[in-house]
Amino acid sequence: MLKEGYVRIPSGCAISGIIDRTGRLFSGQSIADSIATMHDRSNGLGGGFAAYGIYPDFKDYFAFHVFYDDLIAKQETENILKANYIVALEEKIPTRKTAHIKNAPLIYRYFAIPRPERLKLSELDENEFTIKFVFNINSNIPGAYVFSSGKNMGVFKAVGYPEDVANFYKLESYKGYMWLAHGRFPTNTPGWWGGAHPFNLLNISVVHNGELSSYDTNRKYLEEFGYICTLQTDTEVAVYIFDLLLRKHGLPIELACKVVASPLWKQVDRMSPKEKILYTNLKIIYRRALLNGPFSMIIAYEDGFIAINDRIKLRPLTAAKKGDMIYVASEEAAIRQVCKNPESVWMPRGGEPVIAELIRENEKEMYSTKEVTA
Repeated sequence: MLKEGYVRIPSGCAISGIIDRTGRLFSGQSIADSIATMHDRSNGLGGGFAAYGIYPDFKDYFAFHVFYDDLIAKQETENILKANYIVALEEKIPTRKTAHIKNAPLIYRYFAIPRPERLKLSELDENEFTIKFVFNINSNIPGAYVFSSGKNMGVFKAVGYPEDVANFYKLESYKGYMWLAHGRFPTNTPGWWGGAHPFNLLNISVVHNGELSSYDTNRKYLEEFGYICTLQTDTEVAVYIFDLLLRKHGLPIELACKVVASPLWKQVDRMSPKEKILYTNLKIIYRRALLNGPFSMIIAYEDGFIAINDRIKLRPLTAAKKGDMIYVASEEAAIRQVCKNPESVWMPRGGEPVIAELIRENEKEMYSTKEVTA
């Protein structure tokens, strides 16, 4: 008889996200406690976190987090970095010895802004300039991997269970207004440091449970816009698709969600004439940006996060609210671990996003989905 733990669990992986919509900073211990509750959904081959608001002293600088296999890769990367950026601070990312985190690469961070003369010569804005730099390092320098490149945020990940990763990076010492977490159970891709979630580009980070059968179509589509997929996992395309839709194409959050989890044609047929035109055009124009396959994912950006699952809900997702705090996770237990008495708990329908954004002055409260007020 096959025992539990000795069989493939395709629905494995755990995701969790927390935001304080007022922008109040809170310790990373909360997200570590949340994801640890779902220990059995991962298998120790990847864990990680994304934290927003953690670098207020360098909020105008790109914070590059980089893995190096050796000093040669480090030197080559720093030569390119310092030729193109003014580096305000460079240092090892603080870690502690942890029994279950082994074979760690060299892990450094750099706070930097583009050199004005190099930026002008490139004829790019600073975001495109930085994306080009990240892809250059990740594609062309063996043994170097820029795994975080946003402002006032950072990704922390490793091969290990997420609670061990949190301990390794001393996550309790950081404070942010929004946190994502992931516990990995890889099924079709290798377990390696770069392949752990979250995946990040600029200020967009993604954690994902599931499999994207559309990966090859998505990858080829993204390559037409200059994106380069090098990380040996399907989740990478989700980060780039949201960067394309939100930053490059300027789509509203709600429409971007309807691109990646597009309504079925039979649903479009039942829409009002105006909606039918809109969603027909979206499905045609962005047909290769559709994320197909079973998934639930959380996509963070500087103003908040989106939690969404596939159109027929083949992966679990639960959400909760208490005051200005919004919680999402694979399991309700992970929410109740850090929020004992939520005001409301709900399971979003397939393809219906939970959008939780920072409250801005004189702005009407937006939880952006009717489930929030249900």
